[in-house]
Amino acid sequence: MPQSYNGKILHVDLAAQRWWTESPDEVIYRRYLGGGALATYFMLRDMPPGVDPLGPDNNLILMTSVINGLPLSGANRYSAAGKSPLTGGFGESEAGGYWGPELKRTGFDGIIIHGRAAKPTYLYIHDNTCEFRDAARYWGQLAGEVQDGLAEELGDNRICVVQTGVAGENGVLYSAIVNQLRHFHGRAGLGAVMGSKNLKAIVTRGRERVGAEDREGQKKVVQWFRDHYDKEHDGMHLHGTAGGIGSLDRDGILPTRNFRDGSFEHAKAISGVTMSETILTNRGTCYSCLVECKREVEVPERGVSPKYGGMEYEIIGALGSLCGVGDLAAVAEASQWVNRYVLDGISTGVAIAFAMECYENGILTKADTGGIDLRFGNADAMIAMIHKIAHREGLGDILADGVKRAAKKIGKGSDRFALHCKGQELPMHEPRGKVSLALAYSLSPTGADHMEAIHDPSFEGLGVMDSGLSEVGLLEPMERRDLSAKKVRAFFYAQAVWNLYNSIGMCDFVGMPIGALKLSALRDFINAATGWDMTTWELVKVGERANTMSRLFNLREGFTAADDVLPRRMFEPLQNGSLEGVALDEDEFFQARQTYYQMAGWDEGGVPTPGKLAELELEWTQEKVFA
Repeated sequence: MPQSYNGKILHVDLAAQRWWTESPDEVIYRRYLGGGALATYFMLRDMPPGVDPLGPDNNLILMTSVINGLPLSGANRYSAAGKSPLTGGFGESEAGGYWGPELKRTGFDGIIIHGRAAKPTYLYIHDNTCEFRDAARYWGQLAGEVQDGLAEELGDNRICVVQTGVAGENGVLYSAIVNQLRHFHGRAGLGAVMGSKNLKAIVTRGRERVGAEDREGQKKVVQWFRDHYDKEHDGMHLHGTAGGIGSLDRDGILPTRNFRDGSFEHAKAISGVTMSETILTNRGTCYSCLVECKREVEVPERGVSPKYGGMEYEIIGALGSLCGVGDLAAVAEASQWVNRYVLDGISTGVAIAFAMECYENGILTKADTGGIDLRFGNADAMIAMIHKIAHREGLGDILADGVKRAAKKIGKGSDRFALHCKGQELPMHEPRGKVSLALAYSLSPTGADHMEAIHDPSFEGLGVMDSGLSEVGLLEPMERRDLSAKKVRAFFYAQAVWNLYNSIGMCDFVGMPIGALKLSALRDFINAATGWDMTTWELVKVGERANTMSRLFNLREGFTAADDVLPRRMFEPLQNGSLEGVALDEDEFFQARQTYYQMAGWDEGGVPTPGKLAELELEWTQEKVFA
């Protein structure tokens, strides 16, 4: 077994308060590498179809990868996976930070959590062992109090803590999981799965060495990145993910007022540049990463502390422009409450924006909102609704189930304002201006997801040499609103690359085409870590295999091609901005979707063919899915 793996997966039975280990064959490690791919392998292998997402038979999986814990920028991410309570289908979400590398140092490559504890429990994993500890004192506490309390109880400030929050305890279907208060598994509602298991936290403290088979080869790639990464001119370092708000607004694709508009009159006030110039106190980072894209902010008059980090673009978009709120300090306070309750900021903002549009159209009234004037732009109302959602109070109890279910409960035509795919709320990127997102949102196994592949502006920069994706044969630039077969091919290849990143724990902001790390350098690093001889082709196949397995999981749970759709609003024209009057063409979208099915080796109903399963070495899944 290569040094970069421990060769052990930890299984934990919460009900029986026992644990054991599994040692997968090296072929399994090479075929799936880790992260999302390896987690999905275990989901299909071990979980029966039709389990209740909030029941004891839904396994919660936390999985590291082949390169976690090694000193390469961006190689710190790990995956959480399970059946999503929000969509009823495949759920997976990645996070950076320090928890994944720390788990590797405890002697385990991943954790599979079975059952439900009889009372609030946390796991303390260290020195190749797992302890079950009482978490009653932490139940109902905010995230910061839990982090501080565990460090005090264990007498160690160097512990790494991944936890669910008050929202997860209360079963909010888009509850998140967070490590070290600022690194989030935001999507799919896996925090609610953790809460349903009475599992408050998992503490890791490792002392094992994580090494590479070829240390010199590892050092060469680390040095290559240092030589090719220009920190002083990297916008991701300077202004974080929110640095692009100004350009999104100018391009007419800044989601505003529940995706009704594409431009926000207060875009500059909530931009990453303004944040850098006003409330930013520090630039945080993840394990062994030079980029330092994380934000730390402080707004004393609103109680906002750097303890919880700062705002990424998604949460500024969701709680800012999408809700019509142009006060950066108010967005910072709202963001901190989302973090303290451990909610998914995207779904929280979309749920509130949905309610705001219902309110402004008379579908909801003050009697429904508990007296809150829930109009676009009312920052106090937005913050008040965050509290109600986390505690499932009043209208918040309805919104806590996501906009798909909320619209069914509210009725009165409110479904036209419910922006979701497969039940998961849309992220803060506009498919009417970046059209390959129509494929990303509709085809993502987790529901609407902006991290399925690179976005269309990157496709405009393709070329024969050094374009980021030239290594996989994407050589010609294409316009961002092109949804031809050529764009579908580009999306299909890029999706495989990003699924690879999810399987090895590589940050999309470090790997090409957004970051500096070339695919060939990443290949060399993986081979140095393992001693293997993987090719770029084999790595891309890992990404395609992961995507196909998650498709199979959803098919087993009853999803069909009829679920690969977009909300009606995407086919309606934008109301303002430089793309005012622009909408997606419905016929063009469905043709692109069919072209994608064919490229993926799926039949007209979106089902992978037996031949494709054989080509990807997934024949074993047929009895798990189609029996």
